[in-house]
Amino acid sequence: MEDAIMKTRKLRNLEVSAIGYGCMGLSHGYGSVPERIDSIRLVRQAYDFGCTFFDTAEGYGDGDNEILVGEALKPIRDKIVLATKFRVDKTEQTSTREGLLKEIQSHVDASLKRLGTDHIDLYYQHRVNKDIPVEDIAWCMGTLIHEGKILAWGQSQSTEDEIRLAHAVTPITAIQSEYSMMERMFEKDVIPTCEKLGIGFVPFSPLASGFLSGKYKADRTYTGDDVRRVITRFSKENVLANQPLLDLITNFANQKGATPAQISLAWMLHKKDFIVPIPGARKPERIQENLSAADVELTDNEFNQIEAELAKIEIQGNRTDEDIAKLRDMI
Repeated sequence: MEDAIMKTRKLRNLEVSAIGYGCMGLSHGYGSVPERIDSIRLVRQAYDFGCTFFDTAEGYGDGDNEILVGEALKPIRDKIVLATKFRVDKTEQTSTREGLLKEIQSHVDASLKRLGTDHIDLYYQHRVNKDIPVEDIAWCMGTLIHEGKILAWGQSQSTEDEIRLAHAVTPITAIQSEYSMMERMFEKDVIPTCEKLGIGFVPFSPLASGFLSGKYKADRTYTGDDVRRVITRFSKENVLANQPLLDLITNFANQKGATPAQISLAWMLHKKDFIVPIPGARKPERIQENLSAADVELTDNEFNQIEAELAKIEIQGNRTDEDIAKLRDMI
């Protein structure tokens, strides 16, 4: 199959496909996972459909997701941008910059080995640790860039202040945080800050864990390792309460000959040209549907209509790290 060509965007100096692919669900988080051979095929199909931006993390499946993604991307490693993430805790060792650097170097070296690559294109701090100065993390990232182990770095779910403080030490390439029609808290200060500083913004859960696809009914139940068990927007009463949102995007989808998921992604692509969502999917047709949203262009008038209607809708439920943490005790 001939590789599809997708529109590209810039995360600072990294050129990526306008829509990326979040690989987490291939290892955990949404119930039973595909067979390994099928997961590898899905990653490669995403590339065939035009995706050149792939996202994983050391914590997804306890490192197994990195191994899987690394294997899948090996034949096309030089044609794609690979992002992964690390977490670091405050300990006696990490209380000094040198000790912190040594700890982070152990994380990046382990990720490089699992991914089967000699460098990571974009390395995120998975969550900002409030006990470790962001300036110290930024200094460590600058060292890793100098060493050639990473090309660029970013933060996840960070505040405007954390972004500014870290960026002043080592320029940030991208912020990866939750953003969708159902979660817009970063529109107020973080996204404008990214715009001012030339930082890309990478929404995770851009379809609100699939809610915005319109495929999940109020009476659906979730079991096992499935975050929808603890994400409150999937409770029966909230699914029903949020129906006006689904009605809105379904109406626009029908007008545009698109799907609700594509309208949801097209909406955020229209907002800013440095926004690059990374939806996850586990069926080829869903991956192709999501990536094809890059070709669904909203007019300014259509976008403004959506914004005006969204302003009238009060979203019920959310997705929090605290709720996600509860899942570990349930499985």
